Amino acid sequence: MKIIVFEVEEWERRAFEQLKTEHEIEFVNELLTMDNVKQYADADIVAPFIYSDLSAGVLKHLGRVKLVATRSTGFDHIDLEYCKGNNITVCNVPVYGDNTVAEHVFGLLLAISHNLVAAVDRTRRGDFSQTGLQGFDLLGKTLGVIGTGSIGQCVIEIAKGFRMNVVACDVKQNEQLASKLGFRYVTMDELLATSDIITLHVPSNEKTRNLISGEAFAKMKDGVVLINTARGDIVDVKALVKAIADGKVAAAGLDVLPEESVIREEAELLHSVYHKKYDLETLLFNHILLRLRNVIITPHSAFNTREAVERILSTTVDNIASFSRGEPRNVTSKGRK
Repeated sequence: MKIIVFEVEEWERRAFEQLKTEHEIEFVNELLTMDNVKQYADADIVAPFIYSDLSAGVLKHLGRVKLVATRSTGFDHIDLEYCKGNNITVCNVPVYGDNTVAEHVFGLLLAISHNLVAAVDRTRRGDFSQTGLQGFDLLGKTLGVIGTGSIGQCVIEIAKGFRMNVVACDVKQNEQLASKLGFRYVTMDELLATSDIITLHVPSNEKTRNLISGEAFAKMKDGVVLINTARGDIVDVKALVKAIADGKVAAAGLDVLPEESVIREEAELLHSVYHKKYDLETLLFNHILLRLRNVIITPHSAFNTREAVERILSTTVDNIASFSRGEPRNVTSKGRK
């Protein structure tokens, strides 16, 4: 079978070498998009990352594809209904970097609490003054964790090391876990009202889209800090900008934004203007956030440590090999035909 691996760096290619004995492999540095999909119509298996477009409009040009082996946990970039109806199996990487993303949460939080970005910029200019750099301790603060899956659990464990109080909200509560890790489950309203810092660890779906809305911000403490390393569309960015302007949110640490793939490429942004492919109002508010001094944004890089990426590659290769043997693993969607 022909395997095409998209969005791949040079060093990552070595992980796929073991598949070459039975398969033809093509490596592509760029994203899979509507503009280039016809070049890859001979693919039997595609292995994209999260920025590639696996919508129905793109997939229909990949008539031979039987497996989408995404190199990610999330699969909101893939049209699962189309895949189900066209005998395309979708596999993901369910676990690869729980600790990695959790560590990034605290990287963002410590950068905010100690004003690290401003402090580093200032000292690089030879200015060692302390004015405006006073931060705050994490000790004794209440951390609200929305979503207590594997990443959320790692965040809680780290938070306890900082001697923070932790409350959490989840549709599935595990009281044994709460007792073990030393946190308590509360309602969403209580979490919003009592947390000094809120961190998000839920998937993107219809129920979580714009979960943190203007109504949610109104229930939060004044001066709350928001951290989002989950998915961009969980937060209504227009409401976030207003909450920052009103002082409701003192600072935000974001590794994800809605429509973030468009921001990466100016050409794609211009293309979206003419074709109205994206929510241009959301893009405008994204650009406002990028320029606010009390907002720290990283380029969806919470996952990006050497160890985590190696785990992603290893699982993806195993997903492809298992599918080829007729024993698919980590299946999120299976074709109906």
